[in-house]
Amino acid sequence: MSEFTSRLTELRHDFHQHPELGFQEERTKAIIATRLKELGIEVHEGIGVVGVLKAGNGNRSIGLRADMDALPITETSKHAYTSNTDGVMHACGHDGHTTMLLGAAELLAKDPQFEGTVVFIFQPNEEHGLGAQAMINEGVLENFPIQEVYAIHNLPGAPVGQLSTRPGQICASESLFEIKIKGQGGHASMPHVGVDAITVGAELVTSLQTIIARKLAPGAGAVVSVTEFITDGQRNVLPGNATLKGDVRARLPADRDAVRRFMQQIVDGVATTHNVQMDMSFNTEFIETINAEQPTAAAVDVGINSGLETIVNRPAMSFSEDFAHFSAAVPGCFLLLGNGETGAHGQPLHASDYDFNDELLPIGAHYWVDLVRARLPVL
Repeated sequence: MSEFTSRLTELRHDFHQHPELGFQEERTKAIIATRLKELGIEVHEGIGVVGVLKAGNGNRSIGLRADMDALPITETSKHAYTSNTDGVMHACGHDGHTTMLLGAAELLAKDPQFEGTVVFIFQPNEEHGLGAQAMINEGVLENFPIQEVYAIHNLPGAPVGQLSTRPGQICASESLFEIKIKGQGGHASMPHVGVDAITVGAELVTSLQTIIARKLAPGAGAVVSVTEFITDGQRNVLPGNATLKGDVRARLPADRDAVRRFMQQIVDGVATTHNVQMDMSFNTEFIETINAEQPTAAAVDVGINSGLETIVNRPAMSFSEDFAHFSAAVPGCFLLLGNGETGAHGQPLHASDYDFNDELLPIGAHYWVDLVRARLPVL
């Protein structure tokens, strides 16, 4: 193991041992800011951390983004650097993403063979889809104008270092819905006297599935999931109130809007049928992640030229990604980097025994360097 890789590994393990939830990444931010300053990189601290590195006289600027936050999961791994914080762990690899970008910053600061400006964006709270928009609202794109933006996410189950992406939509949107039912509770022995909110809610759960099965085109890739069913019923008390909560994924904004419309129609219809009051909310925090043609083609070329196994047109992912807000504002590309196929490296993202693969640290750092030099070439 090289001295560079060893230092990155030590840093990644430190981040892993000290995970912080979204908008609470104070220790992580302090370490990032200190490291960048030690490299002579201009640092701006706010909701996240931004590093600015200029070289030559070029007027082009690109952004590289890494996420910092952990998840509210209790780690079950047995390695030597498990989380020191009860109920919080890096189960998605953001510790590795941050470390790879810091590694790239070090290599570029020490050997700035590029013309232009690199903006290193360390973003909080990706997991709840709030961090990117918060940084945008704070002015990150106005204060540090960029022409392109890129992000890398590890992918368990794919061979180590395999790079994959696609032009167009690569990650789904996520919308959270909540339906409140107000019926009339009563005695379990006399259901005909009131309006049992469980029965109404159960009809809703079944009816909502017809949106995917019968309202959208086959292969649309949308998903409607009811994830919570909460009532105020008791052992012999029929509930008068119920709340259904759930999650909608969609590949296209038009499909997302269609799901919302159909959900509202079903809610209104069931409410009328049972003569109950219903209220529905539908909030989209993660929009669809769209890769622009030119940045994606450039990112693929860099992968191929760097000797990485590169998949050009991978299937779109069903998960959602906060990077979407950056790539909606600036042409960008979201890339996936294989985390390995076995052991903790092959475990699904958000699993309690998942772990980022340290083999990726130098691979990702050097890929970032190659991408910067390709997009900001010395002429």
